[in-house]
Amino acid sequence: MLKNKIMFVNKKARFEYEFIRTEVAGMQLHGSEVKSIKDGKISMTEAFCVFVDDELYVKNINITGNGTAYSHEPIRDRKLLLKKKELVKLQKDLIKGLTIVPYKIFKNERGVFKMEIALARGKKLHDKRATIKEREIGREIAKALA
Repeated sequence: MLKNKIMFVNKKARFEYEFIRTEVAGMQLHGSEVKSIKDGKISMTEAFCVFVDDELYVKNINITGNGTAYSHEPIRDRKLLLKKKELVKLQKDLIKGLTIVPYKIFKNERGVFKMEIALARGKKLHDKRATIKEREIGREIAKALA
């Protein structure tokens, strides 16, 4: 049985936001986009999710193509596929001042690309400093043990 193969992780999202809950969503992709993701030609550093007419879209994901005449647009809005109940729940949480951040793109057991999105709250500057300090302490401990 295949395990989920993580293709890309948005490390900046974990640093900038405090994750409250995560959801797994499908993505509407063109064929050339799938090929580009497999080749690792993707950037999610400035990506965010937004609701448009009760549907969730992810914006600012840059999936560069191979440059043919039939290839896709690198930056476009991509629809996220979630159940209606999950969409309603996310919309209610957005009212509370939270945001939805794309975190991971992976291939599931069936070979379909999925995106893990996180309901998140933005970190303050002192929280970011604490994260950096924890990371440095972890590195020092690993260095001392090695």
